[in-house]
Amino acid sequence: MTLLEISAGYADSAAALRLRITELRTAMKTLSDPDELRVLRTRIAALDPLLRETRALAELTAHYYDRSCRKHENYFL
Repeated sequence: MTLLEISAGYADSAAALRLRITELRTAMKTLSDPDELRVLRTRIAALDPLLRETRALAELTAHYYDRSCRKHENYFL
């Protein structure tokens, strides 16, 4: 498996996470129970960092061999 293939996998995972977060936010609009809203906010809060990291890893693996992209904040090469 190449880094570009791994990058595509990360991008697909990021898209799935983004879709799930969107679904949860849409579900929040229809709820009025504060406990259910809190549960959904907690789930979204847990998914947000996963989405950010998955996007960052997709970018990193896509451009791993580019000399100009050696300055990622969380992953120093």
